[in-house]
Amino acid sequence: MSTQRVFQLKFELLTGNSEWIVIDENEDVPETSQEPLLATTSYLDMLNDSRRNRAYRLAIEKTVTKPCHVLDIGAGTGLLSMMAARAMGSGDTTAKHNTQGMVTTCESYLPMVKLLRKVMHINGMGRNINVINKRSDELKVGVDVVSRADVLVSEILDSELLGEGLIPTLQHAHDMLLVENPLVVPFRATTYGQLVESTTLWKLHDLHTNESKASDGIHLVPTGLHTILHVKSQQYAMHCDAITKEIKLLSEPFKIFEFDFWKRPDSHGETELQIKATNDGRVNAVVSWWVLQLDQEGTIFYSTAPRWISSPINTSTRDWCDHWKQCVWFVQGKGMPICKGEEVILNASHTETSISYNLNPKIPRTEVTQDNLNTEDFQLILPPERIAIYGDGEWRLCMLTAIRNALSQRAEPLCVVADDSVFSTICIAHLSKTAHVLSLFPGLGDRGAQYLETVADANGFSMDRVEVLRKRKTCWTMDDTLQKKVDLLIGEPYYYGNDGMLPWQNLRFWKERTMLDPILSEDVLIMPCKGILKACAMSLPDLWNSRRSLSKIEGFDHAVVNTTLGACGDLTPPKEGPCLPFFIWQCGEIKELSEVFTVMEFDYSKPISQCHGKALVEFTKPGICHGFALWIDWIMDVENSIVLSTGPDKRYWKQGVKLLAAPVTVGTKGFGRTGECCSTLIEASFDPSSGEVNIQHTFA
Repeated sequence: MSTQRVFQLKFELLTGNSEWIVIDENEDVPETSQEPLLATTSYLDMLNDSRRNRAYRLAIEKTVTKPCHVLDIGAGTGLLSMMAARAMGSGDTTAKHNTQGMVTTCESYLPMVKLLRKVMHINGMGRNINVINKRSDELKVGVDVVSRADVLVSEILDSELLGEGLIPTLQHAHDMLLVENPLVVPFRATTYGQLVESTTLWKLHDLHTNESKASDGIHLVPTGLHTILHVKSQQYAMHCDAITKEIKLLSEPFKIFEFDFWKRPDSHGETELQIKATNDGRVNAVVSWWVLQLDQEGTIFYSTAPRWISSPINTSTRDWCDHWKQCVWFVQGKGMPICKGEEVILNASHTETSISYNLNPKIPRTEVTQDNLNTEDFQLILPPERIAIYGDGEWRLCMLTAIRNALSQRAEPLCVVADDSVFSTICIAHLSKTAHVLSLFPGLGDRGAQYLETVADANGFSMDRVEVLRKRKTCWTMDDTLQKKVDLLIGEPYYYGNDGMLPWQNLRFWKERTMLDPILSEDVLIMPCKGILKACAMSLPDLWNSRRSLSKIEGFDHAVVNTTLGACGDLTPPKEGPCLPFFIWQCGEIKELSEVFTVMEFDYSKPISQCHGKALVEFTKPGICHGFALWIDWIMDVENSIVLSTGPDKRYWKQGVKLLAAPVTVGTKGFGRTGECCSTLIEASFDPSSGEVNIQHTFA
């Protein structure tokens, strides 16, 4: 038999370089970093979702009532496969499996298959479960499986429902792998939506309107080029419960699409809905969710609806989870004005992998409700948070002030923008008529260059003073800068594609600064000049519970997966959970238990080097400490007067979260009760060879 193998992408934090490494079936998975291989996946959070697990167990026990052939697609740790195998033993966990029944489970990701086999071995459930390391659409009856399956169990759903390939997977299964009229778990999924007004959501996509309020004269989205810089037209997963107070509901919930798992789905679908407004307002977004009916009779359900939806299915006491959220579809521009009682038409359509919407008034209005969309050939697509940052007046003022102050100290400066900040490049060229700008654009590359060419006239500069260096280098010489030293090195820092990573992974700027050292002038101005690693002790019960170590799930031992999945709590010392990126404001219940404190500083005036830091932190509020939020404040000038923070109160950046092995009861100094900790010592170190930050803590 040929050995199965998979290619795992190894990413170097400080250079942006990546390479593929090979993992063979019979080899251990190599450690690519301090972070467990599967820590950033949603598996752990999903397995900690007791509501989901119980619903699947009940539905499988109702459906698999006799020995049969069950197919599990996208098996993960094999939980559903084991439930099905056990159900064929009449629900008796001690009974031997009936030899007439069997489960075929397929999982395409080899590291997960290796974990799956360990779980099944520990639970003694491998006898009637045939594990296949393939995609389901690669399976062939008579080759991989002995016969078509009588029952399909699956969990290939994302927050949008369709994004993990639900439709093509079901199509192939019904065509090639299942009997006619198979039994299925889940049985059906229904998507719902609601029209909302929200300034918060509006700022995430309408850069043109938001930057028009700024008086800095910089036009990232010039008039007439409204779509030159925008977000992708898609649904975005988001914890909408976190902004309940910032959302105005403009309609009742409405049903959009229904997908039956028991029959072959269509690749495309359309529907037109007439929706009556329940309030006056401006529709900025469609918030959507789905309801899963797991059994045929319609008694077992699972809902991803926001908490403001009141129904027997959607109870307000449900656990917070991060693997499934609501979805947001942005309505173009400033949104559509609407009056109470007015009807609007929502056209919804779906492809094999996504759902989209188009909203129109039933009676045409004289007011233009959406920006006239251009059809220019070039468009630069950025994440919503980046669009919101570029439209934020306070952020723009800080950047503008810092760059203007730096330029005032140089007559005809050679400026290098080391990161992917189009704002910095345009700002320099706009403010100085004598500056020459070299933009590295390590992520944007040619797209960044084409964008600059398109908006140059609107921002009052010519491209003869701006150059995008398209070749990545590991060593720079004066030949690259026309024999001139660099006077000003600038970054936000921002690297395209790093949006979901840990805050200190933007220390790549420090690495870039070091690589550029041979061409920097002796009195070069570097912006930011310093980075400060900040932290705050936090109560994060929802996040901690979603990441906690697993023991038994519906009767099946899963403790073996904890280290690989990056769990926290109940780990064998010295093992502990990894530091992972999260939007703190979306992490359910949160509470700050200490003042913000400095852990470590990074000095960009010098080449990259090892750093260490420590801080003794006293708790300012009593509570249960679950971990620490960490972020970087970027000091933009040597006077320390301009600081760009990426902390928890700034919604557009993810923070690093270091969860504790076990929650700690804390109190304030002088008022703490017996057994409560009143302070903690935090120590941190930065390794310039890997880009990793190691965090240690001791409570007292």
